[in-house]
Amino acid sequence: MKKVFLIMISLLLLVLSACGKSESEKATSTSGKLQKVSLMLDWYPNAVHSFLFAAKEKGYFEEQGLDVDIQMPADTNDPLKLVAADKIDMAISYQPQVLVARGEDIPVQSFAAIVRHPLNQLMVPTDSSVKSPKDLAGKTIGYPSIPLDEAIVQTMVKADGGDAQKIKMVDVGWDLIPAMATKKTNALIGGYINHEKLLLDKEGHPMRTLNPADFGVPDYYELVMVGSEKELKAKPEVFKKFMAAITKGQKYVAQHPEEGLSVLMKHEDKSSPLEKDVETKSLEILLPLMDAKDNPFGYQDPKTWNSVAQWLKENKVINDKVEADNAFINF
Repeated sequence: MKKVFLIMISLLLLVLSACGKSESEKATSTSGKLQKVSLMLDWYPNAVHSFLFAAKEKGYFEEQGLDVDIQMPADTNDPLKLVAADKIDMAISYQPQVLVARGEDIPVQSFAAIVRHPLNQLMVPTDSSVKSPKDLAGKTIGYPSIPLDEAIVQTMVKADGGDAQKIKMVDVGWDLIPAMATKKTNALIGGYINHEKLLLDKEGHPMRTLNPADFGVPDYYELVMVGSEKELKAKPEVFKKFMAAITKGQKYVAQHPEEGLSVLMKHEDKSSPLEKDVETKSLEILLPLMDAKDNPFGYQDPKTWNSVAQWLKENKVINDKVEADNAFINF
């Protein structure tokens, strides 16, 4: 009788032990091992990626049964191409670039909006005579030779009642900060309010910004999460699990920004070291722009996709065959 009682107690303890497993252990034990997923960033690790590194360090990916390998691109054009070629499972890219890619028959789709408003804004020195886009007549604007940036400036000037023919676009490559610091140009487009502006301010070149969304440019999603059409259709559960984990990661960073940045700083790229004060200010700018308000983190509004696509078509950045409704998916 005593032996039977001991066996029953042992079985009960085993049941209780199984019930007490963490979500992470459950996910691992169900499949036997974590599912490997590769993710490519849009650039080197910085404040905007805090939610990803928080999700990894806090075990949120593991809770979903995922082992996420976060990679940095060798070139900013790599993420979309590698996702389309199934070399990478998912990547961070830009809403306009997703539409441009689809116009070039690159089968990618966005499955989450990360930064919901433009970070790429027109910048002028604080003491500049340029108070609004129409004042750019006769001025030089430095940019990294991207058609999108040209379309942004043209639209802003026209919407403000100015003459877009009287501005001069100067290709400065990615030397945006030196171009402004040495007064090679009167204004900049292609720089971000959470990066180039902060660095210019810190280096003693304070800047003012003009938001494209205030001057005729659609209020587009700056950064989005992208997957290949084929994989999004074949493995929706993987992307849903990923979304559940990064939603938790973003919530953690929003509630604990200092801790979130501390996690990020551990993952800085040695060739692109981070300055804590700059990244702190950057995150302060980013968090409100990443907030989907009453919608789930990452939600994408079809109206936004349609208005951005229409604007890109009007400015000859993409062709008319691109259908906005096919460029994204909400989980």
